Formats: sequence, C-alpha cells, structure tokens
Amino acid sequence: MPMTSVPLRSMPTQLALLGAWVSPLGLRLLLAWEFFESGLEKWRGENWFAAIQDDFPLPFNLIPADLNWSMAATVELVGAACLLFGLATRLAAASLLLVTVVATAAVHWPMDWDSLRALAMGYAITDGGFGNYKLPLLFVAMLLPLIFNGGGRLSVDALLRGDTPPALHPASTPLLLVAMALPLAWLLPALGLASLGAGVARLAWLGWRGRRDRTC
Repeated sequence: MPMTSVPLRSMPTQLALLGAWVSPLGLRLLLAWEFFESGLEKWRGENWFAAIQDDFPLPFNLIPADLNWSMAATVELVGAACLLFGLATRLAAASLLLVTVVATAAVHWPMDWDSLRALAMGYAITDGGFGNYKLPLLFVAMLLPLIFNGGGRLSVDALLRGDTPPALHPASTPLLLVAMALPLAWLLPALGLASLGAGVARLAWLGWRGRRDRTC
C-alpha cells in the first residue's frame, strides 16, 4: 500500500530526487524563453552589430557584422528550442554561454571603471549608462548547471539515453507534479495547470486511500 506521507528522515533524499526533475526544467524553460525572444528580435530586426564591431573580442571582431548577426540569431533560436525540449542540452547551453560572454564583452560590460564600486554601478537590470551586465551574469549562472548536469529527467536527452529514474516515494509524486507546475505555468500555462491538477488529484487519491486503509 502506498504511504500518504514522506518520512522526515528520507525527506532530503526525496527532495534531491525531485530536484533532478524540477530544477533543470525551470532553468531550461526560462532560458529558452529569453534566448528565443532575443534571437527572434535579431531575426526580424535591423543589424546594429556594425556599430560595435570593434568592441567584439577576438576572433569575432574579425568576422563581418552580417555574419556575426546571423550566427548570434541562429544560435539563440536553435539553442532555445534545444533547451525547451532538453535536446543536446549541454551543447546548447555551452553555445548560449559563448553568445552571452561575447555579448557581455561587446555590449554589457562597463566601458570605463577604476574600482569595484565603479564596476558595481553596471550591475543592474536597467542600463543607466554605465554598463549593464547583471542580466547576462544571471544567464551564465543559470547555464552552467545545465552544462555540468544536463537537462534533467524530463528531457529528450534522458529519453534517448533510456535513463531509468530512481524510484520516488509514492507520496512525493504530488509534490513533483505541483513543483513542475510552477515553472510550466509561467511559460506554458496549459501544461502548468494540467500538472497542478494532476498533482492535486494524486494528493486527493492518496488521502482517500490512506483513510480507507485506516478504516479497514
């Protein structure tokens, strides 16, 4: 019979197992959204890379601006799609990390600073004229776990490898579904609501099963 609660002593283990499903999914969805928007904006927009060509680090400052623009847009669009589905996650994340580092050096990094205090003036989401590297730094911090750990259990990569997930405690299943609903609901509301509904339904079923067992 399935237990309706997770023993306290096994909670850290269960949370770690749940993390292999939920944590990479949240990172992948948010990064896919952001890079897809950036790539689509480049694909549809006007190339402004020529104005900052000299600011690109080697070897990108030697590449024609049109090619740089096309490469950046393609990597962002394809990389976003790969992150969304968890396909070639490490390669996609590494490619997007390179794009982010180049963009930071060419666009976001403060042009002039002589102290850590001055450098911190550029650590902001809104560009106040002194550089704005906070957002790309957050992207780097989010991409690194995907490079090291991959796309997680809920990914095409795991499906292609034929991974067999470790067994979860039965009472952890509703928590997994509800936790997955959080990142899904922001970007894919229908899937998020479906995951939330399934988690609540599973929790209700376990509760009913537990009450029935106690009365038997």
